[in-house]
Amino acid sequence: MPGIGFSPDKFLQGRLFAYGDAQRYRLGVNYNQIPVNRAKCEVCDYHRDGAMRADGNYGSAPAYTPNSYGYWTAQPEVAEPPLEIDGAMWRYDPKDDPTDDNFRQGGELFRLMSPEQKDILIDNTARNIAPCTVNIKYRHAVHCTLADEDYGRRMTEALGLDAAKVAELAKLDNNGLIKATLNEDM
Repeated sequence: MPGIGFSPDKFLQGRLFAYGDAQRYRLGVNYNQIPVNRAKCEVCDYHRDGAMRADGNYGSAPAYTPNSYGYWTAQPEVAEPPLEIDGAMWRYDPKDDPTDDNFRQGGELFRLMSPEQKDILIDNTARNIAPCTVNIKYRHAVHCTLADEDYGRRMTEALGLDAAKVAELAKLDNNGLIKATLNEDM
């Protein structure tokens, strides 16, 4: 929809990357040219050649901008609206922002789950993280704790970790957690 963009939500941004990346991996760079994936209105993009090309490949149109033919010019009237920010964005690192809460959404989702869904989540995660080193298990348990106390407690128990150690690690900032869990055997 022209003029409507995606929110700067981290999970959404990650999913947006993953969806396109998965399609390119499975179907090739021209996955959007396959009839079932094709937009209802013509869309011009920079993808040329490659597998699954299902149109005229833009003929002799140049594949760069600016060019003297007027191809690929920006259309400000359908651009995503600007995101209001303060400060120099190129200097921004989310981990340095004290108001940036990476765990709130994960905790909210956990609290929405039924007891059966929570059990399935814990069982699946514990089974799949089992081959990881102990330090990674501690980091994950800490992240679960920061999202929700019950989530962290249950994950700590399922992974067979020391609850007191998880509680101490949860008090650290991200850099401190990484430094405290560098040793694979802990």
